[in-house]
Amino acid sequence: MTAPPASPAPATLDADALRAWPLPPLDGDADKEARGRIVVIAGSKEIPGAALLAATAALRTGAGKLVIATGASTALHTAFAMPEARVIGLPETPAGGFAHTAADLLAPVLKAADAVLIGPGMLDDDATQRLVTALLPALAGKPLLLDALAMNLLAGRGRLEFPALLTPHAGEMAHLTGASKEAVQADPQGAVLDAARRWNCVVALKGASTWIATPQGRLWHHEQANCGLATSGSGDVLAGAMAGLAARGAPLAQACAWGVVLHAQAGARLAARHGEVGFLARELPGELPAVLQALQSA
Repeated sequence: MTAPPASPAPATLDADALRAWPLPPLDGDADKEARGRIVVIAGSKEIPGAALLAATAALRTGAGKLVIATGASTALHTAFAMPEARVIGLPETPAGGFAHTAADLLAPVLKAADAVLIGPGMLDDDATQRLVTALLPALAGKPLLLDALAMNLLAGRGRLEFPALLTPHAGEMAHLTGASKEAVQADPQGAVLDAARRWNCVVALKGASTWIATPQGRLWHHEQANCGLATSGSGDVLAGAMAGLAARGAPLAQACAWGVVLHAQAGARLAARHGEVGFLARELPGELPAVLQALQSA
């Protein structure tokens, strides 16, 4: 099903909107190949858990096969922590990033990928930009999500040759565009629309109030204040959830929209049980299947 048509006013993004925009169906006899291969390039020796959070969320939203590419120094630990994944250890820079030579190791894996997520928990901005730039030829035509440091590829540059999905918060949007954080917060609708058109990307300006825009000018708004989601690792879960939906066939805008609502409702379920604050990002992925089932079965 195609996305709702563009409107001068933003479309409200909630459970009813998602039910009117169903995800591509999975056959009852679908195998793990049919559910899609997701490649998560993430983590570092200082933030190894980001790869695990994103990868777990990707599987919880329906991806069938998982590859995690992370630093060689933490790859073995990641493999034990995530037995469902194939884990590839990448050469690291002294500053903790991934060396650009990692692109050669990743090329065959990316060729078979149905969606790729790059960025959660990565370090060394310069190394990250060199790696992402080296990977772009192998990523053409594939659903691509750029998060955290990987988004800096867009700072000061024009359109990508093929669409990707970016998930900045207000501070990251300010850095990427050169605007002040206050200006972004004063006009989030204008900021996200301008960024989506400028970069040829689907952009989710995330926060308690989240705005999503496409390069064609479609715009959605989601409002669900939950201060419990403002916690370390929450954004990694959100990016992984979106990537998992993209791997199973959802277009980037739809994967983004569904991911935002799933993430928010997972947080609401945890808040109802534990209180407004105090639940952990690692607990969010476990709530995603039930939320997904509820939205799809209603």
